[in-house]
Amino acid sequence: MSEEADEPIDFKPIEFSSVAPKVTPSGDTLAKIQPEKIPANLNRPLRVGVYTDVKELYLLREGEEVHVTLDKNRLKFQGKGGSFTAESKEIFDEGKCVSIAPTKKQLSTSCFPGYFVISYNKGRINAINVVDMEDYLRGVIPYEIGQLDSSRFNALKAQAVAARTYAYKHFGSRESLGFDVFADTKDQVYKGLQSATALTDSAVKETRGEVMTYNGEFITAYYHSTCGGMSETMNTWEKPNLPYLKTKSDLRKDGTPWCNESSYSKWERTFSEDELTKLFVQNAGEAKTKVSPFKTIKDIAIKDTLESGRILTLTITTDKESFEVHGDKTRWLFKKNGTILPSSFFKVSKEKDLWVIRGKGFGHGVGMCQMGVRARAQAGQSYVEILSHYYPGITLERFER
Repeated sequence: MSEEADEPIDFKPIEFSSVAPKVTPSGDTLAKIQPEKIPANLNRPLRVGVYTDVKELYLLREGEEVHVTLDKNRLKFQGKGGSFTAESKEIFDEGKCVSIAPTKKQLSTSCFPGYFVISYNKGRINAINVVDMEDYLRGVIPYEIGQLDSSRFNALKAQAVAARTYAYKHFGSRESLGFDVFADTKDQVYKGLQSATALTDSAVKETRGEVMTYNGEFITAYYHSTCGGMSETMNTWEKPNLPYLKTKSDLRKDGTPWCNESSYSKWERTFSEDELTKLFVQNAGEAKTKVSPFKTIKDIAIKDTLESGRILTLTITTDKESFEVHGDKTRWLFKKNGTILPSSFFKVSKEKDLWVIRGKGFGHGVGMCQMGVRARAQAGQSYVEILSHYYPGITLERFER
């Protein structure tokens, strides 16, 4: 779940009711948690859609570069020594990892644990990484929260537990696609072991098997970059709220946001009238609204807000009509050069010939604020305290195989 994650994709979550809650966080240690044998339906590797619907791939096998393309209805593997075709192929590591990438340039740094299943579907190539959960997390943590120093080790641990919970929650959720999670912002960013460090690996190891549950089921562990001092609920996606995803203040005692070291704690964007007349029509589909071509904008008004202050309904009045955009989708209405607004936590004003948007935060605001986590960890808070703040009422459990 990156900073620009879209609304959640509907999926069928795996049920966890067979395992009773163990410990509700109340201190700085998980010593009280008794490990539980992992349920049978979770006792398998995770399947990650690393490369899906691509035209070609490159492999490094025994020091030789292999080009993977499609030849009619078969995969073609072409190396210096010759070529062969197959309907599908399993690629195992030669030592510590598998080197696979969509370009030659990326191949030199590619390093994925586990093995890959390469197949084709409707004229495109898919490469699914079959990987142990803990090894998968080694390739998630550095990209989702960064390569932090030891003063923020508990931030890495909090991210490890959140990412592990998210992944287990999505086991079997994309069965029709042949895997469990995407390797990009549709789920969690995963790029293999190329950026793993001793510290990020330690965070995974020290929280091994730990997950968050609520009433005996995995929580939906959403997280984002910067909350701007206030978290949000799933109402920003016009979806029913969950009891552990609440609108909560995320301020220090002095009133400053925990995430204020983020460059997105405050931000500003400006647009000309001509830009917006084009962007609104162009972006209407992604913003889930309908806009007819128009010449001038009479008003951009915030009709109402969510409890956090983020926009619930934005009303735009033009010389032709009025239309509305709701919740987090307001970010897509202003999409320019492929980039949406940092958050839906903003105000709009007309200043001379420009429309000015001033806001705070980066991401949807739901669940854990990663920049807040970093600051809380540096201030001495444990990962248990951190997770308990951002996901109130959760229970921590630990699996063992």
